[in-house]
Amino acid sequence: MSEDSDQRPGFLWARIRSFGYAGRGIVVLVLTQGNALVHLAATIAVIIAGFFFKVTAGEWAALVLSMAAVWIAEALNTAVEALADCITREDDALIRRAKDVAAGAVLLAAIAAAVVGGIVFGPRIFGA
Repeated sequence: MSEDSDQRPGFLWARIRSFGYAGRGIVVLVLTQGNALVHLAATIAVIIAGFFFKVTAGEWAALVLSMAAVWIAEALNTAVEALADCITREDDALIRRAKDVAAGAVLLAAIAAAVVGGIVFGPRIFGA
């Protein structure tokens, strides 16, 4: 076994711990961010609607990628806000800009997800 092999004893436990940290981050996101609860409700509604309307595999792929984009953007926005707040709580133009851009990314992802949802579910709901 080579010295830099991924088979060394601590490697597996380090990977397992990293999943734990990631899981903790998701829990923190959902429990501390009001918008994450909105995303959670929307995610659950989309999953239920997907099964109810029997969406195709391709439609599922579009829906899952859209939902993931919103969750990823929300998580990164939360991380930017937390780091910015560690630097200063005072009004700072560059920090405000970073926070606004991160929040804008969430809005863009949510708009795109809503459009995908409209494309997938609109004809089923409105009979078009």
